[in-house]
Amino acid sequence: MTGRRVSVAMTSAVHTQLLDHLLRSDGQEDVRLATYRPSTGATRRTAILREVISPLPGERAVHGNASVTGDYVLRAAALAHEHNEGLALCHSHPGGRGWQAMSSPDRDAEASFANLVREITGLPLVGMTLAGRDPSWSARHWDNGLGIGIRATDAENVRVVGEQLTVSWNDTLVPAPERQATQRRSISCWGPTTHDDLVRRSVLVVGAGSVGLDVALRLASTGVTSIGIMDFDTIEQGNLDRLIGITATDAWLKRAKVHVARRLVLENTTARPGRFPTWEHSICEPDGLRQALDHDLIICCVDKPWPRAVLNGIAYSDLIPVIDGGIAVDVFPDGEGMRNATWRSHVIRPGRPCMSCNGQLDLGEVAADIEGALDDPRYIAGRDGGTDAAVGQNVAVLSISAAGALLAQYVSFNIAPGGIGDPGPLQYLLSTHTLEHLGPTSGEHCEYEAAEAIGDARQTLTGRHLMAEIRRVERERDELPLVIRAARSVDDMAWRIRRRLAAVAARRLA
Repeated sequence: MTGRRVSVAMTSAVHTQLLDHLLRSDGQEDVRLATYRPSTGATRRTAILREVISPLPGERAVHGNASVTGDYVLRAAALAHEHNEGLALCHSHPGGRGWQAMSSPDRDAEASFANLVREITGLPLVGMTLAGRDPSWSARHWDNGLGIGIRATDAENVRVVGEQLTVSWNDTLVPAPERQATQRRSISCWGPTTHDDLVRRSVLVVGAGSVGLDVALRLASTGVTSIGIMDFDTIEQGNLDRLIGITATDAWLKRAKVHVARRLVLENTTARPGRFPTWEHSICEPDGLRQALDHDLIICCVDKPWPRAVLNGIAYSDLIPVIDGGIAVDVFPDGEGMRNATWRSHVIRPGRPCMSCNGQLDLGEVAADIEGALDDPRYIAGRDGGTDAAVGQNVAVLSISAAGALLAQYVSFNIAPGGIGDPGPLQYLLSTHTLEHLGPTSGEHCEYEAAEAIGDARQTLTGRHLMAEIRRVERERDELPLVIRAARSVDDMAWRIRRRLAAVAARRLA
């Protein structure tokens, strides 16, 4: 299969195991085979490494370079086939740095086994090279070409998920963007090399509400070049005290939240060029999940249990870390006065407890959410003891703190200030102004964490999301009154004029 973007991902445990095998004390190259599971998104297929298979005596030779025997490949491919997995051939360039081009011997060696491996496993051989001086990875998938046999499709990146998210980049396919004068302060915080890495990482923001919108805008201002935004909902009058940048016009015109979010991101981005796709989907729908699998990192800004369960799953099954959090406002019983506000943030990834284990996902409510009960006011009133659903909701002056907590986790996990990455789950109590490091532990039989690195074999949690379908239909132009359709056209024209003016201003300032 050709024409699809490809990548590779692994946990830090697998990465460390491969380093121990491939970086020899005598400085010679070495080789190892590993199994993988595919993770198939809308435009990108990722090979998720699972298990390193060491050679038996006589199955590989080290002679400056390294070579493997057919017996080693056959044995490993058979093991991979037994577990419905593919096979990766990993070798080292001890003196290399950065993304490695293949030498003719390397290419010949991988090509000689590619057909055999595909015949046995049904999946492409994945070739990988470890540059010993960084250490960083390069990779390719040996796909069936159209009438030209087996060919290598170069990966765009290789992700390693652990205490920190590290990414090796194929600079040919995903070059570092040109640094902009508008990014000078950002670059001064972490340096140009880190900046070049950070802004290439594709981020999906799920939920364009008060927290998600602010997160997306901050990432855009930093210069992140690929920010996806997913939300099926419509702007309403009740959003105006929470969504900064949203206007009454947007509510009257029944704009999709992602429509206005994209406009604001385009107005605030410092990236040149930038890619900011939006989807009027729910992450709970199959199409929403496929789009999510194309990203390197996800920031969860939704509070319903069904979407959080979906995201909780792919953080482990597909090795796409999810930065999650939330805010709760506690008011006195009579509704007069605030008792407390609490916001939490955490990175969901292998090595950390899942959302259910850390108390941020009630699995008992997932089924009710799937059935649509959590959108039924009668169900909500019954669950909350008949209280007013508007009491204690999040507002703009508080949502900035929740967004800040998520972004602080984002910086720690991606950049590791002072060498410290993921800090673990954090909780801030507004009443006492106390930041707490929480210490949740994983459940003994956690199904989410047990599904680590299984990719497309993940449990199916997506399906038809009726409320998302209703919201999309309500926004269709043919369903809207003529006056709103006409006003939308005027508003769109005004937006295009503002964009042209902004482009002129940017050129004058350059």
